[in-house]
Amino acid sequence: MVQVSIENNKLNLDVEGLDKLWSLKSHMEIPLNHVTGARADAEAIREWWRGIKLPGTNVPGVIKAGTFYEKGQRVFWDIHQPDNGIIIELADDQYKELVIEVENPDKVVTEIQSAMAH
Repeated sequence: MVQVSIENNKLNLDVEGLDKLWSLKSHMEIPLNHVTGARADAEAIREWWRGIKLPGTNVPGVIKAGTFYEKGQRVFWDIHQPDNGIIIELADDQYKELVIEVENPDKVVTEIQSAMAH
């Protein structure tokens, strides 16, 4: 799971527990002006079998964590339960998307969208 916070015009992502090991990341900081969208989309996330794994872990139906190439773009994943996942779309960043599991997807999406509007 990932804890998301917004401070000083930056989206902060803190990877928790053993997911740090599986994803090979513990913290990411994304300039808020790189975020182009955020949505809860469990159906799209369930297609987690796609992509070429770079550093990370992929056990279909159990966990997908780390960096993957999908359609020529880098995507960061940290998902166990697709129903708790969100997709954060980025521009001008090392990643095209962040697909992460959060405790309350609707709340996190609303917070990100609200911060983008300001």
